[in-house]
Amino acid sequence: MGVGRRVTRRNFLGLTAKAAAAGVAARATVLEPAWLKAQTSAPVAPSDRVRFVAIGTGTRGCDLLEASQHIPGAECVAICDLYEARHQAGQEALGRSVPTTGHYQELLDRKDVDAVLIAVPDHQHRRIVADACAAGKDVYCEKPMSHTVEDGFAMIAAAEKGNRILQIGSQRVSSILYAKAREIVSAGKLGQLTLVDASWGRNSASGAWVYPIPPGASEANIDWKTFLEDAPNRPFDPVRFFRWRCFDDYGEGLAGDLFVHLLSGMQVITGVNTYPSRAYSTGGLFRFKDGRDFPDMICTLYDYPDFRASIHCNLNNDSGEHLAFYGTKGTLVIQDSTLTYTPQDDSPQAENYSIGGWPKKLREEYLEQWQREHPPAAPLASVVAETAESYTVPEHYNDTVDHEANFFASVRSRKAPVEDGHFGNHTAIGCHMANASYFKRVAVNWDDAKRSIRTT
Repeated sequence: MGVGRRVTRRNFLGLTAKAAAAGVAARATVLEPAWLKAQTSAPVAPSDRVRFVAIGTGTRGCDLLEASQHIPGAECVAICDLYEARHQAGQEALGRSVPTTGHYQELLDRKDVDAVLIAVPDHQHRRIVADACAAGKDVYCEKPMSHTVEDGFAMIAAAEKGNRILQIGSQRVSSILYAKAREIVSAGKLGQLTLVDASWGRNSASGAWVYPIPPGASEANIDWKTFLEDAPNRPFDPVRFFRWRCFDDYGEGLAGDLFVHLLSGMQVITGVNTYPSRAYSTGGLFRFKDGRDFPDMICTLYDYPDFRASIHCNLNNDSGEHLAFYGTKGTLVIQDSTLTYTPQDDSPQAENYSIGGWPKKLREEYLEQWQREHPPAAPLASVVAETAESYTVPEHYNDTVDHEANFFASVRSRKAPVEDGHFGNHTAIGCHMANASYFKRVAVNWDDAKRSIRTT
């Protein structure tokens, strides 16, 4: 889901009003997406167009196709999916007819294709990315980057061997809201950052991936054998095909669906692009006891080099998307589509609590000495206080468009993408560590020398 689909002028003004009621004047700003400007620019020359194919046209694949229509110079020339009905869905999302197939290798063999958008279950990422890079195609691969730790490093190696652009699809990395948050943090307004607290809550069957099975879906129109490549063999099961995020054979549960957004957002805002050194998870399967492998609530504590992070996701309460940064000089909070920065009053203050147990004479002497050592500021300076800042995005802003646009710009320029394989691998490993700790019921550590998760 793109940032901004739930923001309205009413709830934005309500949030800023709350900040003002708390005693802080908030400057409200609506940010402007870069891609809206791009739509009014001169047409892209035919020689500069990027011809791409889409592999995977389920819900997210169709989102990517819809977003591509807002990007000048991006041209989809074919689509692929293992479920025949999605061929039509992909063309409808694109708004026109293009060739379709159930065999992605046919598209990779085409010499007129420059790039590939991949939106398939996690367990298929490694194979398709490696095949695309070997075929000389640049790759946009949906988050989470990998299904296993080994997969992520293999994908990086494939892209480097083929000298290909590889961008991972965590769209918050390109969000104008997150860019503003990064600007605030890099300006030093938070002071020393010690804690990041992030959460995402949903409260519906759809939010818990209990998707309806399309009428008529069967082995006659689903390539079940190919779906099971890189996964254990088992009889046809439409529940596993359409609700694959619930099962460890194909997905990563809440970590791979929602943690990855929060971790990638944290990385891009703080500039800390690395693995967590340690993770400890708890949680449980409280409500959606439908045969799934993953919990419907999970909380993880992470150790990063200079701060700690608390990430928790819950499928049993609609709390929205929340990302908060706590520093010695300020607090920055992103709640859904609104960012608010509130400064902390870190000016020197005379002690007024513990001296309550002192004799009156000692209290007065202490306060007199403190005043001598801390003379009042100049009259004008004393009344000028830093105000809170509040930002939001236009109501129909979609950060997926910005993220895809950044990918196609990298394909043209051959410059590194905004979310390369290393960045995507760092967030994916954070997700793998969360799940490993949950299922092993112990804290886990990242072993950089062995490139593995260990429990001791």
